[in-house]
Amino acid sequence: MQSLSKKIWIFIFFIITQTNVFSQPMERTIEEIKAEAQFRAERGAYPMGGLDPQDVSQALLLIKTRDRDDWANGWSLVAQKYMSQAIGAKNVEEAASLYKRAWRLFYMAQWPVPNSLGKQNAYDNALKSYASYAQTLSPALNVVKIPFEGKFITGYLRLPQSSTPVPLILAISGLDSRKETVADSYNQVISKGVGYFAVDGPGTGQAPIKVSANAERMFTAVLDYLQKIPQVDPNRIIVSGVSFGGYWSAKLGIVEKSRLLGSVSQSPPIDEFFSVKFLQEKTLGNKEYLFDLAPAFVNVFEGADSVEDLKRIMPGMSLKAQGLLGKQTVPMLVVGGGLDTQVPVSDIELLMRSGDMPKELWLNPRGGHLGREIKGWTDPVIFSKIIIPWELRLLEDSKKSAP
Repeated sequence: MQSLSKKIWIFIFFIITQTNVFSQPMERTIEEIKAEAQFRAERGAYPMGGLDPQDVSQALLLIKTRDRDDWANGWSLVAQKYMSQAIGAKNVEEAASLYKRAWRLFYMAQWPVPNSLGKQNAYDNALKSYASYAQTLSPALNVVKIPFEGKFITGYLRLPQSSTPVPLILAISGLDSRKETVADSYNQVISKGVGYFAVDGPGTGQAPIKVSANAERMFTAVLDYLQKIPQVDPNRIIVSGVSFGGYWSAKLGIVEKSRLLGSVSQSPPIDEFFSVKFLQEKTLGNKEYLFDLAPAFVNVFEGADSVEDLKRIMPGMSLKAQGLLGKQTVPMLVVGGGLDTQVPVSDIELLMRSGDMPKELWLNPRGGHLGREIKGWTDPVIFSKIIIPWELRLLEDSKKSAP
C-alpha cells in the first residue's frame, strides 16, 4: 500500500513539474528564427525593416546555430561586402546608399543587444558604417558628447538651416533600437524646419548608465545641454520614445514638465509590465519578439545577471509604484497596438487615465507592439502618418499661441 501511495505521489509530482515547464513559452529554434526573419524581411516588418530580403537570405545561410557570435558573423560577412563597395563608390549618393546598407546589416549582427564578443564587434562596425553614412548628409549630423558622471552621453544632433532658433525632437531609442534607428526615423523632420537629438536609452548602445529607477537623470543632463544651444528654441522641445524609450518619454513628460512642450510614447511600459507575473507569463519566450527578449532585458538593467534579478529589480520601475501617475503632465500622444504581447494594453489605459492633461491615443486594434502590423502599419508608416504629424501640429499650435 505504501509503495502504491509513493508511486501516486511521484506521478502527481511529475504532472505538476511537467505542467510548469511547458506552461513557459519556449524560445524559437535557430531554424524557426531564420524562417521568421526571412518572412518578416520580405514584408518589411520589424526588426528586418529596411533590409534587402536577398541580403537577409545570404546572411541566414551563413548562420547555423543560436550561438551569438555565429549570428553576428553571418550578418557581418554580408555587411563587409557593402563597406568595401562604398569605399570605391563613384559618387556621394552611391556611397551613402552602400554605407546605410552596411549599417543595417551590422545592426542586425548585434541584435538584439551586443552581449557577446562577436556582437560587440558588430556593434562597433555598425557605428563606423553609420558615421560614414552620416558624413554624406546635408545639413550635417553632428556627434555630440555631453559630460555626465565621469563619462559621456553620446548623441546625434541634426538641425535644419535657419536664421532663427528651431524646435527640436529629443528622440530616445528602445531596448533593441539604437540612436541610429531613431535618427533615421526623424531625418524627415529636417525639411519641416525641425531638428532632432537622437540618444540611446539607458543600458543600450553608447549610453553611460544602465536602466535603474532614476536613470532619467541622463535625459535631464541632455535637456540642460539642449536648452543652451543658441540654434534651438528651448520652449519648443518634444520628447519622443520608442518602446522602453516610451517609458522614459512618459516619465519625462511628468518630471520635466516645465521644460518640455510635449511627449510621444510608443507602447510605453508603465506598471503591469514590470510585474513578476507579466515577466514570467509574457516576456519569457515572447514570440512577437524575434528571439531573446528576456536576455536583452537582463543586459540593460543595472545589477541584473539573470531573470531572477529582473524579478527583484523591475517592480520598482513602475511609474505607479514611484507615485508619478497622479502628477501634472505635458500634452501626450500615446501610440500602441491592441494585440501587443510585449507591453500590456492595460499600461496604456493606465497612462491615459492618469494626470491632469488631456492626452491623445492612437491605438491600432490589429496592431502588435508599437501599433505595428506585418503589412500596412509598419514602423515607418506610423512615424510618417501618425507621430510626426502630431508633433508638427503641436509645434505649430505653440507658435500661434506664443506672445
